[in-house]
Amino acid sequence: MAALCRCFEFFCIFVLKTNPNVLSFVMRHCFYMLAGSLVLFLFLAASGDASAQTQTEKFVPGSTVEGVSYFLPRTALRVGGKAEKRVVTPGDFNMYAFKYMRLQDVPVRPSVTWTLKEITMQPYGVPDKAKAYSIKLKSRTVAPLVSLSREGLLLGINTAEAEETVLPPLPAVRVLEKGIPSSVARQYMNREMLQAGSAAKMAELVAREIYDMRESRDALIRGEADNVPKDGAQLKLMLDNLDAQQRALMSLFGGSVDISEVCFVMDVVPDVEDDKSLLFRFSKWTGLVDSDDMSGVSYYISVRRIGDLPEPSAEAGIEAKKGKLERAVRYNVPARTEISIFNAEKVFVRQEVPLAQFGYEEILSNVLFDKMSTTEVTFFQSTGGIRKIKGDAAR
Repeated sequence: MAALCRCFEFFCIFVLKTNPNVLSFVMRHCFYMLAGSLVLFLFLAASGDASAQTQTEKFVPGSTVEGVSYFLPRTALRVGGKAEKRVVTPGDFNMYAFKYMRLQDVPVRPSVTWTLKEITMQPYGVPDKAKAYSIKLKSRTVAPLVSLSREGLLLGINTAEAEETVLPPLPAVRVLEKGIPSSVARQYMNREMLQAGSAAKMAELVAREIYDMRESRDALIRGEADNVPKDGAQLKLMLDNLDAQQRALMSLFGGSVDISEVCFVMDVVPDVEDDKSLLFRFSKWTGLVDSDDMSGVSYYISVRRIGDLPEPSAEAGIEAKKGKLERAVRYNVPARTEISIFNAEKVFVRQEVPLAQFGYEEILSNVLFDKMSTTEVTFFQSTGGIRKIKGDAAR
C-alpha cells in the first residue's frame, strides 16, 4: 500500500508539470474510487462482525444442525417423607403375663402402626419442552462452549465450574429396634418346659426360670455365687448372657416390637398458585395410601407468590434492541414463591422457593461471548437463572 501511494505521488508531480488540467481530472476520480473502497471495506467488516455473533434458535428435532441444543428448566419439588413403622407381636403366654410376671397392658393381638415423623422438600430442575434452544456453532464465539446436565439443562457457558446436582437415591429401610421372635425365645426353654402338658404349666415353668436367672445375676454381682470369675471381662460376659436369656423369655409374656424407619418420595411440578391442594394421604394403620383412600389423613400443599416481578418494558427503543438480540442465549428469571406443606393440625414445611415457570425469559448480550471474551456464566440448575457471571467481554 505504501509503494502504491509513492508511485501515485510521482505520477501527480509529473502530470502537474506537463498538464495541470489532467491532474485535476485524475485527482477527482481517484477520490471517488477511494471513497467507494472505504464504504465497501466498512460494509464487509460489519458483515464479518454480524456473522460472528451468537445465534440461538428454537430447537426442532431432526432439522436443527451444527449446534448445541439445551433446555431451560421448570422447577419441580421433591417431597420426601420419613415415617416410623411399629410392628407389635404378642407373646405366647400373654394371658399369663400379669399372673406370673405382674405385667400390665401387654399386647394381646398383632398390630401395625405408622407415624409420620418428618416431611422435607427439595427443588430441582426438569427440562421444559417448550423452551428448547440450539446455539449454532460459530468460530468467533464461545457461546457453544456449554456445560449441560444429563437431561440437557444449561448449567454454564465457557466455564469448568458448572457442576450438576443429582438428587440422592431413596434411603433404604432402616431398622431402629428388632424384637425377639417367639421361635428364638423358645430356644432358651429347657426340656421340662417344652414337655409341659399345658400352656399354663409351661408359662409357670418359664416364669420360675426367669426368677432363678435374676437371683443368679444378683449373686454374681454381689460376689456370693459359686465359681465367681475373677476376670472382669469374663464376669461381664456371664452377665450379658443372663440378660439376653432373660429378655428372650420375658418376650414370651410381654411380646416383641419391631420398629423401622421407612422413607418415601413424590415429585410435584407446580403450575398455578393454589392455597390448598391435596398432596397425599397418610394412614396410621397402613402408611402412605392412594389419594382417594379416605382412611388416610390429608396432607396439603400451598403455592403462593411473594412480591411481583417487574414487567418487561414496552418502550420502542428497548423492543427494537431486543429484536436484534432475539437469537441470543436465553435464561430464566424465576419468581419468588412460598411453599407450605401442612395438615389440619400442623405445618411441616414452609419454605421460600424460586420457581422458573412463574417467571419469564431474558437474553444475554452477544458481546459477552465474543471469541476474545473471558466471560464465564453459570446457571442455577433448578431454575435456569444466572448464578454467577465472571470476566469482561472484549470490546
